[in-house]
Amino acid sequence: MSPPRSLRVSQQIKRELSELLRRDLKDERIGGIVSITDVECSGDCRYAKIFISVFGDETAQQGTIQALTDHTSFIRGELGRRLGLRFAPEVTFKLDNSLERGAKVSQIIAQISRGEI
Repeated sequence: MSPPRSLRVSQQIKRELSELLRRDLKDERIGGIVSITDVECSGDCRYAKIFISVFGDETAQQGTIQALTDHTSFIRGELGRRLGLRFAPEVTFKLDNSLERGAKVSQIIAQISRGEI
């Protein structure tokens, strides 16, 4: 049995958006290491929440989210063309700090193992 359509579309959005960010979207506000951690599509695939993790300071994080929000119409159009959907999903970007929290936890564990804490 194949996965639900919304899951397949979410995975496609994740792949295509990462390619789009890497090659086509040039904005100086997009800083640090940018990762797409998750994409949640509605059941009818008309809405997509895209969770972005930016490894950097607060300024880089807010600048990246603002740049992506400013380019929403371009991103939506490109996703519609690349995915071949009848309706391009409405996208919203959310900041995800899970990778940064994981790096801090790893750093604390390393300090404990070295006896620094």
